[in-house]
Amino acid sequence: MKIINANGVQGCLLNPYHQDGKWVFRVYAEDGAFTDYELRHSDLCVTINDADAAFYEGINGKDILDHSPETLGIKEE
Repeated sequence: MKIINANGVQGCLLNPYHQDGKWVFRVYAEDGAFTDYELRHSDLCVTINDADAAFYEGINGKDILDHSPETLGIKEE
């Protein structure tokens, strides 16, 4: 077993739709290779660093994090 400190590592959360029903944290290497880590941490803190991310509040009683309105073709009211 090899243990690597994960504090400060940048990666992407990939939803279960793309990963056989499991959330993963994908870390890319400089050469484009990547490692998908299974998520087991119970209360991991995350900072969003994505200009294409937006919160949508009050959609059918739900609050959602998705792509920006421009990407999704949604006109803001």
